[in-house]
Amino acid sequence: MEETAAAAEGVPVPDARTGVEASTRDGGMSIRQCVDKINKSLDHPKVRFLREHMIDAGCPVWVRLLMPLNCKDQGFAGGYTSGKGIAICCNHMTFQDEINQVLIHELIHAYDDCRAKTINWKNCYHHACSEIRANHLSGDCHYKRELLRGFMKIRGHEQECVKRRALKSVQINPHCSDAAARDAVEAVWDICYNDTYPFERAP
Repeated sequence: MEETAAAAEGVPVPDARTGVEASTRDGGMSIRQCVDKINKSLDHPKVRFLREHMIDAGCPVWVRLLMPLNCKDQGFAGGYTSGKGIAICCNHMTFQDEINQVLIHELIHAYDDCRAKTINWKNCYHHACSEIRANHLSGDCHYKRELLRGFMKIRGHEQECVKRRALKSVQINPHCSDAAARDAVEAVWDICYNDTYPFERAP
């Protein structure tokens, strides 16, 4: 039987410590529309690649762990919570590409969680490392996406974007002060930005 996502009204939003910022704050799509687009995302090459590597690492990502939700937090499009799964905030989604990006970003967090075994999301350094990797490897910082966000810098835009978005995510971790978040991102930057596994190089 083909795996498909199911509607998840009433399911509580996970503690989205790894939340990815939303580009759509108002409107969005219904849960049913969102489920259809999540199912389409399962055929996206990067989503398939990451799920295959999760299986190889002993941590298969079942579709029931992909939770389409209406989220109250207006700033984020989704999040990953260890042991619970990936939340997709349907009310902040408008396009298929947005769903694809949320799944890819959060699957990188899930992969890091599986690979490290001892990752502690309350640890600012652990969290910062995974955020750097997720923003770098997901394509979140492609220059076209940055232009749409209103960031016009071309030279060096990608690293600046990765650092900005990683910092923003770590800053919302209740266990990390603003100063601790900044220190963590700077401390792990080189090693985590250059860690592209399971990709051979940054896609």
